Amino acid sequence: MPPLPGPWSPILDDARHYPSPHNSQPIMVRVTGESTAEVFYDLDRGLPAENFGIPFGHVCAGVFLESLATAAAGHGWAVTESLCGDDLDFAATDRAHLLGTVSLAPVDVTPAAREQLAAFHHRRTSRRPYQRTLVDPAVLDEVTAIAAGMGQTFGHTADRGLVDELIRINQETLFDDLRNDAVHAEILAWIRTSKRQAAATRDGLSAQTMLLPGPLLGFAMRHRGMWELPLVGTVFRRAYLATMRGVRQLGWLTGPFDGPLDYVEAGRCFLRLWLAFTRHGVYLHPFGTVITNPRSHAAFVASAGITEDAGRMAWMLCRFGHSTPPPVALRRDLGAMLLDPAGGPV
Repeated sequence: MPPLPGPWSPILDDARHYPSPHNSQPIMVRVTGESTAEVFYDLDRGLPAENFGIPFGHVCAGVFLESLATAAAGHGWAVTESLCGDDLDFAATDRAHLLGTVSLAPVDVTPAAREQLAAFHHRRTSRRPYQRTLVDPAVLDEVTAIAAGMGQTFGHTADRGLVDELIRINQETLFDDLRNDAVHAEILAWIRTSKRQAAATRDGLSAQTMLLPGPLLGFAMRHRGMWELPLVGTVFRRAYLATMRGVRQLGWLTGPFDGPLDYVEAGRCFLRLWLAFTRHGVYLHPFGTVITNPRSHAAFVASAGITEDAGRMAWMLCRFGHSTPPPVALRRDLGAMLLDPAGGPV
C-alpha cells in the first residue's frame, strides 16, 4: 500500500478498529489530501435483510466517525465533518455510498484525549459469562450524563425479573430470525467457523469470539431446522445460552431516530458510552437483533415500559458488566478500507 499523505496513516490505522454489526466493517475512506478525505459506506458489506438495515448502516457510520474523531484527537488533530444525510440505497449500482467529507486541523493532545484513545484500544465486545457484581452507580451516572448531553436517555435495570424477561426475548430473537430466509442467509454469510477462516477474512462473527465450537456453530447455522428438534435443538440452545450466564444489568438508549442524521448521532453517542464503560473496566454486549426484529422490539419496549413517540425510539439494548477479557475480533488491514482516487481499493 502506498504511504498516505499527512497524518492519515496512524489515524486511520487506529480508526479501522471501530465496532460494526456482524463485524462487517462497511466503512471505506478515500484520502484526498494531507488533511481531507471522503467517507463511504460499502453497500456490499451492509445488512439489508434486517428490518432496520438502513438505519443501522448509518448508526455504524456514526460509530466510525466517533472512532475517527477519537483516534485523531489522540494524535493531535480535530475532525470537521460535512455529511450528506441521504438514505442508503442497497439497490444502487454504485456500491460505495458517499456519507460525506472530513477534514483535519492540528490541536494539542490533551490527557483526556489520550485516555479516550487508550479506552478505544481496549474496547471489546464481551460475550463471555458476566460476573454477578453490579456496576458502580457512579459509572452509570456518568454514562447517563453523557447520553443526556447528546439528547439521548440511558435507561438501565438490575431488576431480576425484568433482566430475565429481556434476556429471554433476546434469546428467542435469534431463533425467530433464523426462520426468516433472507436474515438467515445474511447471518450465514458472516459466520466464521474456524480460526483459519477468521484469519483469512479478518471480519465476520468468528466462533472464537462467539464462544461456540466452530463445527457446532457451522452445523447449527446451516441446519436451522435442528433448533426446533426436542433433543438436538436443546443441545444447540444450551451451548448458545451458556454465554448469557451472570447477567445482572441491562441498558438501553432512547432518543431521536427519525432519519439518517439522527442515526449517525445515535451511533456517535453509543461509542462515547461504550468508551466510558471501558474506562471503568466494564464490558458491553449489544443485543442488536432485539431492535431489528419487529416482534422482539415490541416485546422489549412493552416489558421495559418505554414510550416511543415524536420521532424518538428505543434503538439500542445491551448487557453490561464485568467479565474476563474476551477474545479479540480481527479487523481487515488498513488497505482494505481505502479507496484510491479512481474508486477502487488501494
